Amino acid sequence: MDRGGLLSPMPDFDQHLIPPHGGYKNLKSFQMSEIVYDGTVAFCNRLIPIKSRTHDQMVQAARSGRQNIAEGSQASGTSRKTELKLVGVARASLEELLLDFKDFLRQHSKPLWGKDHPLAKEVRGLCYQKDRSYRTYKTYFEK
Repeated sequence: MDRGGLLSPMPDFDQHLIPPHGGYKNLKSFQMSEIVYDGTVAFCNRLIPIKSRTHDQMVQAARSGRQNIAEGSQASGTSRKTELKLVGVARASLEELLLDFKDFLRQHSKPLWGKDHPLAKEVRGLCYQKDRSYRTYKTYFEK
């Protein structure tokens, strides 16, 4: 008979030693980063020479943002520190991507819409649609 050894049931607080984690596909940040990634690929394939360093850097920055959100979510079950580090890497990658888009606009004498520009408001309004995906934003990336 086992009296509190390895075969005895674990107390309730130990039942969830590693908390639930990895549900990144349900995270709004992951869903939006997937849209950003798909849109970046479409934008770059259409407007930036495929063999250029800029094309590769922009696509990789978008991919890194998406992948690090997923990896951070997976790590959240065992290490909050690792989760936060990976989310920080994702934010930095997406900031780098934003700068690349702004550089493209500036170098090609294209306007940068302010937050109150009618088209900016129209695009931002799409985030409230349920089950949005790249197709929700497709016409803006492929105009």
